[in-house]
Amino acid sequence: MILAMPYYMGMRVLFMLCLAAAAVHAQKAPGFDLGAINRNVDPCTNFYQYACGGWMTANPLPGDASRWGRFDALQDRNRMLLRDVLEAAAADGPNRSATDQKIGDFYAACMDEKSINARGLDAIQRDLNRIALIQDREEITELAVYMFRIGSGPFFRFGSEQDAKDSTRVIAVMDQGGLGLPDRDYYLKTDEKSVDLRNKYLTHVQKVFELLGLPAADAQKKAAAVLAIETELAKGSMDRVARRDPEKVYHKLTAAELSKLAPSFDWVKFFQSLGAPPIESLNVAVPDFARTMNAVLEQQRLDDLKTYLTWALVRDNTLFLPAPFQQASFEFYEKTLRGAKEMRPRWKRCVDLTDQQLPDALGKTFVEKTLGEAGKKRTQQMVAAIEKALEKDIRGLDWMTPKTKDQAIVKLHGVTNKIGNKSKWLDYSGVQIARNDPYANSGRTSTFELARQLAKIGKPVDKTEWEMSQPTVNAYYDPQHNDINFPAGILQPPFWDNTMDDAVNYGAIGAVIGHELTHGFDDQGRQFDAKGNLRDWWTDEDAKAFEQRTDCVVNQYNGYSPVEGVNLNGKLTLGENTADNGGLRLAYAALMDTLGGKQPPKTDGFSAEQRFFLGWAQVWCQNVTEEALRLRTQTDPHSPGEFRVNGVVSNMPEFQKAFACRASQPMVRGPACRVW
Repeated sequence: MILAMPYYMGMRVLFMLCLAAAAVHAQKAPGFDLGAINRNVDPCTNFYQYACGGWMTANPLPGDASRWGRFDALQDRNRMLLRDVLEAAAADGPNRSATDQKIGDFYAACMDEKSINARGLDAIQRDLNRIALIQDREEITELAVYMFRIGSGPFFRFGSEQDAKDSTRVIAVMDQGGLGLPDRDYYLKTDEKSVDLRNKYLTHVQKVFELLGLPAADAQKKAAAVLAIETELAKGSMDRVARRDPEKVYHKLTAAELSKLAPSFDWVKFFQSLGAPPIESLNVAVPDFARTMNAVLEQQRLDDLKTYLTWALVRDNTLFLPAPFQQASFEFYEKTLRGAKEMRPRWKRCVDLTDQQLPDALGKTFVEKTLGEAGKKRTQQMVAAIEKALEKDIRGLDWMTPKTKDQAIVKLHGVTNKIGNKSKWLDYSGVQIARNDPYANSGRTSTFELARQLAKIGKPVDKTEWEMSQPTVNAYYDPQHNDINFPAGILQPPFWDNTMDDAVNYGAIGAVIGHELTHGFDDQGRQFDAKGNLRDWWTDEDAKAFEQRTDCVVNQYNGYSPVEGVNLNGKLTLGENTADNGGLRLAYAALMDTLGGKQPPKTDGFSAEQRFFLGWAQVWCQNVTEEALRLRTQTDPHSPGEFRVNGVVSNMPEFQKAFACRASQPMVRGPACRVW
């Protein structure tokens, strides 16, 4: 995945109209921007600053953003298109379709901030009372069932996933979760900044309990109880680097074995009450976490467990609560954690929620209005060209034996390409949407989705499904389906521009295509075979040669520092960095093959090769707050834009030739790292 890699996480999280009116609000960005270039910078000294410096100056961070890049600008444009769709659908009339009624009323209910403020806590009061009335620990299971149904799962995560070692079937999965901070390390690190952030988190949780009507002293005690429980859950959680190994998050147990592992939670009752099919076995992704959760349920005071449940319910439903709750959430999660200065406009939050909760109802309209057949066909041709380049690359490797090469070619030929559209759309006809109850609407759509996911358990895998909504500006490779997925949302400038030359398009969307294909052969993807099974198909000799090459990439990116005193984690970002390097190299090879040895005349003063590299760099132009950079450095498997660009081109002799770089300049790395 190019923004949020589809890395294997136990519970599989992947590696997500009126055009005339919309055009007034959201002009298409050019696929290639001469104005983005800062000609005062030598491209061989800092190619990112050369390609993006002008854009960065002209596009300062909006007040409601902690990162603003060309990705974000395109997503915002898509969001504006969706707003026009939703506002039209929200206009109540006798001729509205059933789909328009659902998306329109869902959006209208979310946007009715006046009614939300007037109702106060009424929307969630009954659910707060459910928690308050718990008399013994046995009742926590039933309460957890209810919270999972309405989209607020406490303690852990539960759902369905493709069996990693039997790619034909879907199984249940229980995984770590239950934290209010972005990562386990936020609870465990003892440096000054981490301690300060935890104190601010405590203050935030206390503020929320005060908004619920508690005196400051009582709210402070409850905040301490929340932090204590979440800290214990964090101690039992696996860190992000370890989770990158799919073998480490696959532990197939029977339901009885899970019950023995964590007897303080009634798993049989949980499965049955949730409406899951009979569960004989499931993936307990992190057994140590199950043990830790059991200890929390067994040892923590019942009142403290109820406090934690209350916090989880309120935290996950802030959008449906009065303005002071939303302001408190913004102050910590957006301002303190990410550095944003202003709360995002409500319409943006409501558009995103509708896209999240009713993705196919909204996405189908988006596809109909934005995806052109000509662009889709040209993209598919580009995919074929890049797959051809990857096959040639594999066959020509000097470090891989013929036996492993043959298996790699089989896997490559097995890749399915899903470009820009779904073959099947979800039917929401059974979901009730009311115009005056956003909290209940969200609960009902969450119940629908949970039931849909659980119904898959024990059934064959449906490989036509997507893990992203169609308006999403992203793409992903799924190692278990062995497919690449490009929603319609990303098949637009600056990634794809049907009016642009091949050089720019290959540098932009072509590199993304190559990126996703390379994920099938990065340190995670290579562990899955052509059918999507977690199976070692490498010889020991080839695995060792592969790891020697990835060690070079790890060490390279370990040396980059986005913020003073903070370096990238080369092991956390290894998969994405491998895909970036391999993807751009494959796109370049495919472009050269497409040009057939002919050199097109210069355009805007740049050769085809130079425009290719500028096309790559300019999709990553961005401005980011220091706070967001710190957070992303700890939690994001992707490198920041500057290092995605410079890290890759510094490894490519083709770039150095295109811009006549000397061996002593920063964009010429020695020795260069190369995996694929």
